[in-house]
Amino acid sequence: MFRFFKRAQPVAAPEPLTPVDPSAAESIQPAPGPAEAALPEQAAATAADTPGPPEAAVDGGDKPAEPDFFDPALAFADAFEVVAAEKAAAEALRPKPVSLRDRLAASSESFRLKLGALFDRNPSLDEDLLDELETALITADVGVAATTDLIDGLRARMKKREFADADALYHALREQLLALIEPLAEPLAIDLAHQPHVILVVGVNGAGKTTTIGKLAKHLRLSGASVMLAAGDTFRAAAVEQLKVWGERNGVAVVAQSSGSDSASVIFDALQSAKARNVQVLIADTAGRLHTQQHLMNELGKVKRVIGKLDQSAPHEVLLVLDGTTGQNAINQARQFHKTMGVTGLVVTKLDGSAKGGVVFALGREFKLPIRYIGVGERLDDLRTFDPVEFVDALLPRRDQAVAAEPAAAS
Repeated sequence: MFRFFKRAQPVAAPEPLTPVDPSAAESIQPAPGPAEAALPEQAAATAADTPGPPEAAVDGGDKPAEPDFFDPALAFADAFEVVAAEKAAAEALRPKPVSLRDRLAASSESFRLKLGALFDRNPSLDEDLLDELETALITADVGVAATTDLIDGLRARMKKREFADADALYHALREQLLALIEPLAEPLAIDLAHQPHVILVVGVNGAGKTTTIGKLAKHLRLSGASVMLAAGDTFRAAAVEQLKVWGERNGVAVVAQSSGSDSASVIFDALQSAKARNVQVLIADTAGRLHTQQHLMNELGKVKRVIGKLDQSAPHEVLLVLDGTTGQNAINQARQFHKTMGVTGLVVTKLDGSAKGGVVFALGREFKLPIRYIGVGERLDDLRTFDPVEFVDALLPRRDQAVAAEPAAAS
């Protein structure tokens, strides 16, 4: 790189001057007589206390010290190199993206192994194959109703001799699974015509509502939206503190009151504050409750009515968070929350754990509600927009995708 400043040549330092000691100047007097002569001990002490000439600093022999010199080109070049090195180090430490297939490895391994073993042995196209397939689907939490629909569809096509072999039937199964959940792929959309856009998050205790809210707030902030959080889970002090921590991490304001306060009142105050500050998105947490506790479910209805007094169109999204490890119990939860609140979207969490993943198909078959996100881990990017193709391929064993369902030759 070009140098716009030349380094100055070192200049030899001048010989240091010996300073004059003021005490020495005052001592110029006529020579004392014998009576005034200093004792030898006093003379030695005086000589020791009298400072001598300063010693030259020793730095690499007799080479004179180089004068201070600022070269902007060199200084900024060094700074840029340091910044680049720090960025490279941070990038190296950043966790690499993990595929959904790897994230679902724990939950889908059993289902994957069963299907893999079933099709790898090249079975005959008969009722025994369909029975084994039916068992595998039910044990994967796909549910009886959804499984029956899938098997009946495959049976009808098999009777029409649409499948040349078991591989063709496998790909037909993949197509039917996709057809069941593809209509559910509808990402969360923020309508800025309604400001703030109010998202009410509901679900049972332990489903992961507060964590989902924190991650969702981060996603929205990264997309450029201004966000506020309402700590409406007033029954659990830890939930309020947890939401405050997420607010601090994301640089998002949190409206909260003391533990035991009225949840509807907290969310109402938050909505007023969001309107006053021109916040674009308000995400409101609610107290977790069992879907069987009707009096608590009725309190959620109160929250919805109170919000409507301030904004008739609010809430604009009622997001139900479901724990994927609860299997078919998630269906019952969705049924009751949808009846009480009019759920508009789902988040299925903990699919990286002991969940089998099949509950997504059961939800799609019964409710046809959009699945906004799935949770597959603790990291921020583990709250993922639902992608049906990626999800199905993550659950199923890998096989040659080039194999197509071809009609078998008529016997």
